[in-house]
Amino acid sequence: MNVPKRGPIVELRVAITAAEYEQSLKFYCAGLGLAPEAEFSNEGGRATLLVLGQGTLEVFDEAQASAVDHIEVGRRVSGRIRLALEVPDLEQAVQRLLDHGATLVQGPVLTPWGDMNARFEDPDGTQVTLFQRA
Repeated sequence: MNVPKRGPIVELRVAITAAEYEQSLKFYCAGLGLAPEAEFSNEGGRATLLVLGQGTLEVFDEAQASAVDHIEVGRRVSGRIRLALEVPDLEQAVQRLLDHGATLVQGPVLTPWGDMNARFEDPDGTQVTLFQRA
């Protein structure tokens, strides 16, 4: 599929509401190595903007979500939303997350399309796939 560089959407933002705000920041900043770009607060609430790089939106039907879960984890485990983040060095990224207390769902597996994928949960249970392209 040929994806145009510019379309009707300029930026993708995914907003996660974290019950464990500080632990979630540790997961994404210390664990994944993301740097805060901006911080906001109002009426006692806080938010941190983390830049992830180029974004895409995948829309799966239930059969595809189940297939990916079975490839990465061996069973259906993810909810309606799962983040998938490409990393340059999967082994290093997995170790960094483990060093910062992340919950490993499944260690690295080779996918049928040749990528190496590993699955984690953030402190609030959001499933996160890290992948390194073949």
